[in-house]
Amino acid sequence: MSPLRVLIADDEEMARRRLRRLLAERDDVVVVAECASGDAALSVLETLDVDVAVLDVQMPGLSGLDLSQSAAELGVEVILATAHREHALAAYERGVIDYVLKPVEPDRLAVAIDRARTRVAKQHETIVTPTTAPLDRLAIPVNGDVRLFDPARVVFAMLVDALVRLRVDDDLVWTELSLQTLEARLAPYGLLRVHRRALLNLAYVDRLRPLSTGGYVAMTRHGDEVPVSRQEARRLRQRLGL
Repeated sequence: MSPLRVLIADDEEMARRRLRRLLAERDDVVVVAECASGDAALSVLETLDVDVAVLDVQMPGLSGLDLSQSAAELGVEVILATAHREHALAAYERGVIDYVLKPVEPDRLAVAIDRARTRVAKQHETIVTPTTAPLDRLAIPVNGDVRLFDPARVVFAMLVDALVRLRVDDDLVWTELSLQTLEARLAPYGLLRVHRRALLNLAYVDRLRPLSTGGYVAMTRHGDEVPVSRQEARRLRQRLGL
């Protein structure tokens, strides 16, 4: 089991020191960066491979709430560690995996890290190749019904908070099926894992917009924007001969 790569961002040195000490007690975590502002943390997230960001809410420049949204777009799980209770609802609405109050206690931080590890592990689950011929219909429960789609017409599937959003032709559909389940079912039809949170069918992509991170934003013919991580962008360039 590879260690979680963690970034710490807090403008208080004592708070960073405490987090670093608590995380150092775990053999499944490595702190890869430490920042004193949201702007510095964003720069790190755009250049380093980070699994989890532990962020203060109130920092110079970007706040932890602002940064959490950018982190999610980069496929990084976020834990907010703050003395302020009032931001919890806004944090969870942005997809933050946990909200830990200061002073951070070892057991409470351990719970948050374990939650993050579980989420990261699910994003990296090994896909089992089907031993039978793929079905020619994708079944998605929607509002009590089961809708059947042509899997070859799926443009993308993207994890948004706890649900997955799919585009199938002109339809946008939400499902509780996991991204890993969909990947196993849709891989035979050309959908590629391009991000921890996204699958994409290149047949529906009109252009790729480069990001400073080394990744892309894939623009589909329907006008959707799908993130492509730095690592997957490298593989994509090889596939496209770029």
